Amino acid sequence: MSDILIQNGRVIDPQSGLDEVTDLLIRDGQIAGVGTGSGDAASVIDAANRIVAPGFVDTHVQLREPGFEEDETIETGSRAALAGGFSSIACLPNTSPPIDTPAGVEFIRQKAARAGHANVHVIGCISKNREGQELAEIGTLVESGAVAFSDAPSPLASTDLMRRALQYCLMFDKPIFSHAEVPELSQEGIMHEGVTSLVLGLSGMPADAEDVMTSRDLRLAESTGGRLHFLNISSRDSVEQVRRAKARDVQVTAGICAAHFSLMDELLRSFDSNYKVNPPLRDQQHLDACIAGLIDGTIDVITSGHAPRATEKKMRELDLAPYGMVQLETTLSLVIMNLIIPGHLDWPSALAKLTCNPAAVLGIPSGTLAVGADADVVIIDPDVEWTLSADQLVSRSRNTPLGGRQLRGRAETVLVGGEIRHGKPL
Repeated sequence: MSDILIQNGRVIDPQSGLDEVTDLLIRDGQIAGVGTGSGDAASVIDAANRIVAPGFVDTHVQLREPGFEEDETIETGSRAALAGGFSSIACLPNTSPPIDTPAGVEFIRQKAARAGHANVHVIGCISKNREGQELAEIGTLVESGAVAFSDAPSPLASTDLMRRALQYCLMFDKPIFSHAEVPELSQEGIMHEGVTSLVLGLSGMPADAEDVMTSRDLRLAESTGGRLHFLNISSRDSVEQVRRAKARDVQVTAGICAAHFSLMDELLRSFDSNYKVNPPLRDQQHLDACIAGLIDGTIDVITSGHAPRATEKKMRELDLAPYGMVQLETTLSLVIMNLIIPGHLDWPSALAKLTCNPAAVLGIPSGTLAVGADADVVIIDPDVEWTLSADQLVSRSRNTPLGGRQLRGRAETVLVGGEIRHGKPL
C-alpha cells in the first residue's frame, strides 16, 4: 500500500478541534501525520478548495439483505454509502431472517468484507425474530460483533422488555437504539397529523405517537442507567424531552435523519409516495425545533435514515406503499444546503454530527484524523452544484423524491483504511 499525501485542503477534525488549511499524510493505512511538511509520499492528492475530514459514520441504514435483495444488497448499499461520503455504516436488523443470531451477524460481516466498500457494523435484534416478546441472545450477539441493539424500524412496544434490554446491555456497554413510536397512536398513518393531512384527507400520524414513546424510553433509561439512543427524532416535544434528560445526566443520545430538517409535510400534496416516511415529515414548528436541537447539541447525530424500497413497492397506492426514502447519497448536500449555508451550523459542528459523535454512539474507532487512526477520510467539494438523477443512484432502489433537484456539495474522494474506494484512483 503506497503512502498518500493529501495537500492544501481545509483539514477539519472535530474530535481534536483541528480546522486549518494543511496536509494529511497516510501511511500503511493509517493517519501518519497532520500539518504542512508532514512528509513525502509516492502519491499526492491536491485538495485545494476542498474540505478534508474523517469519513462519515452512519448509525441508521437499512441494507435489507438477506431477504429483501430487491430493495438493496450489502454490496450496493455499502457502495452507495461511499458515494455519500460514509466510510462506516451500521445496518438495522430488519432483514429476513432478522439479525438475531451470531450466524446472522457473521453473514453481514462476511458479505461486507467481500464487497470491499464501506465498513459495515451490525445492529442486532433486541427481541427474537423482532417480535417484541422475548429477548434475543444479546451476549452471543455481542461476542459475534454486534455494536448495538434495536428492533427498528419497528418500535419495541413491551415496556418490560425495553427495561430488561437496557439493564442487560449495561453489562456489555452497548446502546439500545429506539424507534420512538406508539403504534396504537400512529395506526400506520400516511403522514404527519396536522392541517395538511386534514386538507388532503389523508390519515395522520400524530406527534404524540413519538412523544409518548420518547417519554417512556427516557424514563426507563434514567431508572436503569442504560445507554439509550434515539435513531430519528422529529418532533418538537421529543427534542425538548431529550434536552431536559441530558440536563439530568441521563445516558441518552439522539439522531436525526437529514430529511427531517430539510423537508416538510406539505410536500405530500404531490401524493408522491417517496415522501412517505416514518417518522413522517412534519410541519414548520417541528422542523424549527429540530434545527434548534442540532444547534444546541440536544441532537448529537445526523444520519441518512437510508430506507431503500423497490420501485414496484413504491408505485402502489399511497396508503399501501411502504415507508422509506433512499438518502445515503444526498445527506451531505442536505446538510450543506439546510444547515451550513443558512448559518445554523458551521462546518466543524456539522461534521462532528457526521463523524466523531456517531462513532462514539457505536463505540467504534472511527470518526477521527488522529495520528495512528485508520485512514478513513473523505474529501468534499463543498461548492459543486449537481442535479440528482434517480437513475444514476448507486443504491439499488430509486425511491427518492429529490430527482431532478439541484443539490450542492458532494463527496469527491473517500478512503477506507488508506485505500481509495470512491473517486478517481491515483
